[in-house]
Amino acid sequence: MRIFLDIGHPAHVHYFKNLIKSLKIKGNKFLITAREKDVTHELLNNYNIPYISRGRGSNGLLGKFLYLFKANYQLYKLGKNFKPDLFISFASPYAGHVALLLKKPHISFTDTEHAKLGIISFLPFADIVLTPKVFKIDLGKKHLKFDGYMEQCYLQEKYFSPSSKVLEQLKLGSKEKFAIIRLVSWNASHDIGQSGINQTILEKLINEIKKYSKVFITSESELPQKLEKYKLHINPTEIHNVLYFSNLFIGEGATMASECAILGTPSIYINSLTAGTLEAQEKDGLLNIFQSGEEVITKAIDILKNDNSKDEQRKICNKVLESKIDVNQFIEQFILGYPKNINKENN
Repeated sequence: MRIFLDIGHPAHVHYFKNLIKSLKIKGNKFLITAREKDVTHELLNNYNIPYISRGRGSNGLLGKFLYLFKANYQLYKLGKNFKPDLFISFASPYAGHVALLLKKPHISFTDTEHAKLGIISFLPFADIVLTPKVFKIDLGKKHLKFDGYMEQCYLQEKYFSPSSKVLEQLKLGSKEKFAIIRLVSWNASHDIGQSGINQTILEKLINEIKKYSKVFITSESELPQKLEKYKLHINPTEIHNVLYFSNLFIGEGATMASECAILGTPSIYINSLTAGTLEAQEKDGLLNIFQSGEEVITKAIDILKNDNSKDEQRKICNKVLESKIDVNQFIEQFILGYPKNINKENN
């Protein structure tokens, strides 16, 4: 099978990296295009995954409109030459448009209900949309659900072996506590009018939790000068090792919060936006959700003061994941069996 995969975000590299490897071993061919966003290209290079860049994208309505035509034209030329049997993406309208032009099926994924503009842009151009079972919106007849989370594709025990070498890079002792704070850029369309950790709370949060642990900040945007000393300096491929060994995660980013939930790391998600995945994980005790405010600081201190919090969280995590499917295996079998295996029984 010849598969055209379009990647638009660093998280998509993680979602599909094991799938790419497994399907290639089975003799399938890939053409991968990737937007130059954050560390997407760096991750692909580090994982030795060949790709073709489709550029950075643009800001503003006119810029986005022009980029749409530019990217579509590039992907169309590549697709016409590659002659794919199937297009795969995580909510990519570009893959959908070109699949339609080349009269090939497009299997798309999403797990973000509040990205309404994104859903509108790709849904008409997808033949099948796969989402976690806890996805709260009904996307119609083409919508199929599976009982698991996208983050399991690369963080479940079968696919992830944590390395403690990263602790040496961070100059941390094996039993030294540390916390990770994740800040997002708030540039996505679904971020408009939303909020997370304001500057006042952030500074107070750092001052309080550093009494109990070291603090590292990872941010999509430039940090203020006075916070630069907390910046996390690692290779992007090491981030999941860092999250696994951390004693606490506090962040505005949904993906990283969900990753910590799957890793069994005590996690606090602070954002006025939420999603079915995060709400289900909170219900299962995998993470804590706060809209904003002082209660985040109180919860963070409670976690750090409890020397057993990490072991307790990992036990909860293992129990929850036992009830979920192997998402990576499900996706692979679905792709290899498409379109014969289409049904609404979520395995």
